[in-house]
Amino acid sequence: MTVPSDVQPVYAGEEPPEIYTASLYLTGAPLDPESSRLAVHEAALQWRQPGTLVVLLPHTRGGPPHLDAASRLEWDRTQRARADEIIHWHPQSGPAAEGWPEGDLDDGRSVLGCPDGADPDGRRLRLLAEDLKVPTAESLPQAIALALERIGPGAPRAAGQRDVPLLLWRTPSFRAWLAAQEDAGNTLLGGRISWTFRVGPHRSHVLLWAYAARIHVAAEDRVKGNEVVLGRPDLTSVVAYRPAPRWQDTEIVLVREFRSPARTPDAYIREVPGGSSAKPGDPRLTAAAEFTEETGLPLSPARLHLVGTRQAAGTLSAHTQTAYAVELSPHELEQLRADTTSHGNADETEHTHVEVARLADILRPDGPHAVDWTTLAVILQAVQPMQ
Repeated sequence: MTVPSDVQPVYAGEEPPEIYTASLYLTGAPLDPESSRLAVHEAALQWRQPGTLVVLLPHTRGGPPHLDAASRLEWDRTQRARADEIIHWHPQSGPAAEGWPEGDLDDGRSVLGCPDGADPDGRRLRLLAEDLKVPTAESLPQAIALALERIGPGAPRAAGQRDVPLLLWRTPSFRAWLAAQEDAGNTLLGGRISWTFRVGPHRSHVLLWAYAARIHVAAEDRVKGNEVVLGRPDLTSVVAYRPAPRWQDTEIVLVREFRSPARTPDAYIREVPGGSSAKPGDPRLTAAAEFTEETGLPLSPARLHLVGTRQAAGTLSAHTQTAYAVELSPHELEQLRADTTSHGNADETEHTHVEVARLADILRPDGPHAVDWTTLAVILQAVQPMQ
């Protein structure tokens, strides 16, 4: 059965429906009841998807304020944080335009409505939006059209799920985390996006995210709400090795790369080759492609055998790491050992350098080939000593 289209305005102090498909939050200066009526009217004309579109309007129904300042602030913060798209409507300049904070637009969910006039403040807003890759419209109807275009069909969300904007809801990494929680019997009661790191030509692809979640823990019948969930695409990695008569002399292929979080003596991180893909697919293929990209050595996916899949840092991040292992020939190992060139994805400013190290040297925490605990665990799982 097809769900009919529906548009529901929600005014300051009111709660949105228990379940809806998409939401718009209207803000700006000046923002009067007439602008709100126009926004609701245009949304009703343009919304053609099944399900309910909620239009969140930051003034009370009928105009005059009936909320105390604290309640009004809490409503604004809550509804703005959960909105799928935020329409910033600024038809004229003024103090609000002059003091416009960059962070208000840089959230991946904003559309700026600002006529292209000669006013200096209007030009500044448009220049800021252009720099942040924020869509800009000449009129309120056009701004709503741009927002609805990005929303597309939306996604039904109920109860605490309403606190997850589509920007995050649509990422496979968030959905995988939420599915794991729900499979364990837990319930997302709500939360808010703390931060996103977006990449791509229009900065529309969410690569990393942090979500402050409130979760009902079924096994303990309590609410946990003092942690932030970090997420990113799941990783694949390859432990390429050459066995030796003594287990400690097993040779392992590492890649050395500058990583900003490094706290090593030379500020480089050493890890096994690996990475992630923006598109879903066979992780074995991703692992082989990442190995070749980071080392320069062609590797057939068929040669990889699965080591296992685990969370890489369970108290910090929700992502998993799938590890594979491959035994290299003496010729391949010498080819890698002699390689002094740089590899990686230049478009992502990735520069990797191949290192071949004995397992005994990797185990030394003060050695030049030391790796972090996660990488060390992956290596040891892949090249366990013969019993």
